[in-house]
Formats: sequence, C-alpha cells, structure tokens
Amino acid sequence: MSVIEQRYLEPGWFIRNVFNRAIQALTQAGVSIAGSRVLRVRGRTSGEWRENPVNLLSHDGARYLIAPRGQTQWVRNLRVSGQGELRVGRRVEAFTALELGDDVKLPVLREYLRKWGWEVGQFFEGIDKNSSDAEVSAIAPGFPVFRLS
Repeated sequence: MSVIEQRYLEPGWFIRNVFNRAIQALTQAGVSIAGSRVLRVRGRTSGEWRENPVNLLSHDGARYLIAPRGQTQWVRNLRVSGQGELRVGRRVEAFTALELGDDVKLPVLREYLRKWGWEVGQFFEGIDKNSSDAEVSAIAPGFPVFRLS
C-alpha cells in the first residue's frame, strides 16, 4: 500500500468532541445538515455498532459515501462488513456498499468537492472543485469511495 493509500487524518479534539457530536445529535433528531446522515457499521472485530456522521452524496442516480479523512475506522469496518445503516431521525435505511476503484472515482470526488468543499476542503490538501482531472485523479487513492445500494 502506498503512502497515499494509507492516508488518515485524525480529527482534532474540537471536531471529535464538539462538531461531529453536534451534527450527529441533530441528524439523530431528524435534522439533516446538507445531506448529513448517521452511518452505522458493525465493528470488524467487536461486531458492535459504530456510529459516525457522514455526508451522503447523490450523483448521476447513485449514492455514495466518501471518506475525506482517508482510511478511517468506518472505512475499515465497511470494507469488512460490506453493509451498514444510514439514519436520519427515526428513519433507518439498510444498505450494501461496493468500494470504487481509483480509476472511476474522478466524477464522484469532483461532485463531492463541489457540494461539500466548504466543509471538507481542508482535507483535500489544495485540491478543489476547479482542480484539473489529473490533479483529482492523483489524490484518488487516498479517498475511499463507496457506492451504496
């Protein structure tokens, strides 16, 4: 695995203890902030449900989860389980996930940056919605993308 493929940006104290918890609490109460959901995935060793706030992207008739921080725990768990749940308030939606190869991530990453660059742009290390295809493709291995069904 290359350094890009091993990329993980750990959230700081404020993000982990204030921002993510606030977004998760609002989403659990039924208030979706710009498409936010609470992702529930079983832990790969414990089997216990793990929860994280995520941005669900709809693009060209498909839905995607993108990990702007790289190889997070939820990414590792989803790779093993291949399924999870998305929640907004009391609405629970089960899904299966298929991880996309780097060669097909470009349009999804570009749309993600267009929609949520204001929130997650800091994790894309200088790449934004106006970057060239070559620039976005070069960073694709560091950003896991899952298509949901």
